[in-house]
Amino acid sequence: MGNRMARGTVLTYAAHGPHDQHEGDTHRALARTLAELKGFRFGGEWDASALRAGPLYFVPGDTLLADEARRLGIRSEEDLFGGVVPFPFVATKSIVHPLVDRAAEAPQGWSHDFPHRVERATLPGFAAFRVDDARRAGLRLLPRGRIRLKTGHGVGGHGQHLAEDAAALEAALERLDLARLARFGVVVELDLADATTYSVGQVRAAGLQASYCGTQHRTTDNQGNDAFGGSDLMVVRGGFDALATVPLDAGMRAAVEQARLFDEATAAFPGFFASRRNYDALRGRDREGRWLAGILEQSWRIGGASGAEIAALAAFHADPSLRVVHARSTEVYGPPAIPPGAVVHYRGTDARVGALAKYTVVEAYETA
Repeated sequence: MGNRMARGTVLTYAAHGPHDQHEGDTHRALARTLAELKGFRFGGEWDASALRAGPLYFVPGDTLLADEARRLGIRSEEDLFGGVVPFPFVATKSIVHPLVDRAAEAPQGWSHDFPHRVERATLPGFAAFRVDDARRAGLRLLPRGRIRLKTGHGVGGHGQHLAEDAAALEAALERLDLARLARFGVVVELDLADATTYSVGQVRAAGLQASYCGTQHRTTDNQGNDAFGGSDLMVVRGGFDALATVPLDAGMRAAVEQARLFDEATAAFPGFFASRRNYDALRGRDREGRWLAGILEQSWRIGGASGAEIAALAAFHADPSLRVVHARSTEVYGPPAIPPGAVVHYRGTDARVGALAKYTVVEAYETA
């Protein structure tokens, strides 16, 4: 659709400054696809001084705070691909777990009700917003096995430390940034072996709704470090209920139910809304060999699975008879071998991470 016919404008928005080149380029590529689905034009990055006619639709790089969203004119999930929260900590991993006790430090807006609501869908753990509380949480969990400390705002596995004993716990606590700890918190959680990470989510855009479940896979980056390698998703047209009609193994079905419980509990946060809802769930063994499973974190912003999410929406838009698709997103470092028919979201050399390609392959799984 030409720009003269466009009914509005899709804009990217870097709420907290510029992302890495590859992230910014990926976000712009996905925003262009959303613009095509909506019949809007793509207007690039948000510029407060630019005058634009018609409605605006935002693709932020981060979950937005309510005040910031209002300044941009975002009033509901129809206005963005992502989510809006009332307080900074709500967008972090810290909401997954309760405080170690009622005497622990809590940020403004903390909900004691939310972690209670999601207790059946999470792993053993606590959230903390000061070092002393994190220490007490760690010492309480260590008798059950190795623990993992995760900064509330960390992404992609960054900001995490393992502790087998009290000495290792102290070493991990010393690495915490106190200002960020007070704002975003830290998660102290039981670590599991033989673990599988599932992705469960739902997206709504351009009058379309899709829900999915699948697994994440890892790769090695150009420096030899472990890195996110993509997602393998079964995507169904409709809400979470529609996932009951597709073949999923027992682990995936449990992850879906945990994600639904977690998603429904967000009513504990007044003013929250999101058009992109993604939940990572882990299943693994504790020190005694028992299987445990639970939601690790939520993402209400454009993320690693969004290439597959948006490619699936485009497939549903192009063929109204499609009911289920298999969407495989891949991130590959070094010289890429991109398969025929793949939707390429990024291919280039990033100044920080080096050569990288991101693409998605969508295959029809079932038609109406």
